[in-house]
Amino acid sequence: MKPQEMPSRASECRAHHRNLQQKLLDWYDRNRRDLPWREDHDSYRVWVSEIMLQQTRVAAVAGYYGRFLKRFPTVHTLARASEASVLAAWSGLGYYRRALRMHAAARKIVNEHGGKFPQSSAELLLLPGIGRYTAAAIASIAFGEAVATVDGNIERVLERLNGQPLTTRKLWDAAQALLPQKRPGDFNQAMMELGATVCLPAKPRCSQCPISQFCTGNRRAQFHARYRFRKCSLRRNKREVRYALDLRNRRVFMVQRKRNARLMAGMWELPEITSERPRREPCLSLRHSITNTDYVVRVER
Repeated sequence: MKPQEMPSRASECRAHHRNLQQKLLDWYDRNRRDLPWREDHDSYRVWVSEIMLQQTRVAAVAGYYGRFLKRFPTVHTLARASEASVLAAWSGLGYYRRALRMHAAARKIVNEHGGKFPQSSAELLLLPGIGRYTAAAIASIAFGEAVATVDGNIERVLERLNGQPLTTRKLWDAAQALLPQKRPGDFNQAMMELGATVCLPAKPRCSQCPISQFCTGNRRAQFHARYRFRKCSLRRNKREVRYALDLRNRRVFMVQRKRNARLMAGMWELPEITSERPRREPCLSLRHSITNTDYVVRVER
């Protein structure tokens, strides 16, 4: 390649990126879902939504988000709250360590930062429960830092744009290379929105994609096989759990789980009945699943 050709190639690449960025942002402005955490860019609200959305569907989070903010409207109210009240407000969302770490982070923000959120992704990473993705999401959305995010949806979009699987390092590099200096938070959300609503795993809606002209993967039918839904091959475990219901003077006897318990650490529950005790007719029976374990739960008086 002749030396004088290098600037034209670089200029062509920058123009390519600017065109892609503008088309995606225009599409996002017209088509983004009306989600409660997008109403403003307040750092506390962005943080709460990002923690709730970790490993949880958008539909499940929508109801909890408003109730949680009504109970804990600021980082100061969250920091002052008891651990039990935070866990109670989180009840039903699952992955309860998120709530415990959020509570710990709120206290650190109040005690060490005067109640003001750190404004860079590097500083946010020092808070409990915040990893690279969450730090970048908060910093870009709330403070406009030009730092890219990569979640499962964005990973799929990037690999299809490039027409090949990418290593973790290359994914983050590719995301950062595409990110515009202006509106980085909106662009990160646009990439996530595209992956969640158009660039789907099994049946991508390429005809509706605003950046299909830049995509290599949509011209390779075999590439989509990487994302086709496969029935989960994990072996499901079955377990029966018996609990005792002890009512006295309109009070319920409960015990607290150990702090280092693998599931629901520190939460309160009915005392578990050991298998040696004779069975009684349950006053309540229910089924519940956590990850790959199906539980049959029986409550005995």
